[in-house]
Amino acid sequence: MSSHEFYMKLALNNAQAMKGQTDPNPLVGSVIVNHNEIVGVGTHLKAGEPHAEIHALRMAGEKAKGGTIYVTLEPCSHHGRTGPCAEAVVEAGINKVVIAALDPNPLVSGRGVQILKDAGIEVETGVLQEESEKMNEVFNKFIVKKIPFVTLKSGITLDGKIASHTNNSKWITSPEARLDVHRLRNENQAILVGVNTVIHDDPELTTRIPNGRNPIRVIMDSTLKIPLDSKVVTDRQAETWVFTSENYNEQKKLQLEAYGVKVFVSGEDRVSPVQVLKILGDNLISSLLIEGGGTINAAFLEDKLVDKAVFYIAPKLIGGQSSPSFFGGTGIEKMADAIQLQNMTVTQIGPDFKFTSYPKYE
Repeated sequence: MSSHEFYMKLALNNAQAMKGQTDPNPLVGSVIVNHNEIVGVGTHLKAGEPHAEIHALRMAGEKAKGGTIYVTLEPCSHHGRTGPCAEAVVEAGINKVVIAALDPNPLVSGRGVQILKDAGIEVETGVLQEESEKMNEVFNKFIVKKIPFVTLKSGITLDGKIASHTNNSKWITSPEARLDVHRLRNENQAILVGVNTVIHDDPELTTRIPNGRNPIRVIMDSTLKIPLDSKVVTDRQAETWVFTSENYNEQKKLQLEAYGVKVFVSGEDRVSPVQVLKILGDNLISSLLIEGGGTINAAFLEDKLVDKAVFYIAPKLIGGQSSPSFFGGTGIEKMADAIQLQNMTVTQIGPDFKFTSYPKYE
């Protein structure tokens, strides 16, 4: 590992530790080195607060002058809720800037680098670029397409079932796997299920880990069947947004709104997944975790809207033709049309196995 990679790795690790805190902003870390000594370290903590470079420059003070700053994402060049980091770097007297990845926003990409070069600062890009882009896969999609990065999660048996034929599903996976799911919830701004999941399971859809954040609970419910006494309506532990179609019941809508539930109309006869994502994006929701049943999962997979799939597979067999599977819908006609899962990683969590992959749509 080169010295550039060593310091960039440190910046990446610090940035990664903030996952779940910075939305809809990216994860960014920065390290300042002068005469082979780390003199400043910074991490972006929360949207609206100073960026990683500013924290590092403040820590370094006068020691930043003549040094090298490592940053996992191109320093910003625009005035937003904070000033341009590229200009702050210039003013601090930095000699060299090492960048992992350029800003993915095509409207601003390269402008930060240009500000630095125009000031006579040496710039090197592409150091651990792949690691940086993977870390910011949510931001990289949201900043360009303005809709959330969608992760589909499912806990299933080895024969692909998510419940028995009597709809009993507690518990397919182990306590260790379920704890990991709560970490996954903490990393996402919103969590989505269908109304049947609410009716059958009455879930809280909250994050039960220390200092965890509860995602916004998104329910797809075409006719507003959601029970008024369900936890997602009454517990007020997190916001609940219900997406319905034009077939909704007006009185039920008013009752839900009286509980503080937001109701959105997004489709004629049934809720449109595409419109759900657009509305979420318009409300600056950059990441969405789907924990639905087979029907909801199929709706997003068949519309090619899932960016990432996480499966917790328990070494159990349920059987039964009527036992529900995690992927419902009509299904494919030919194997050539099957959704390919690529870049697969597998880890064991307790007795279960976690498969993380990225669907490839033809």
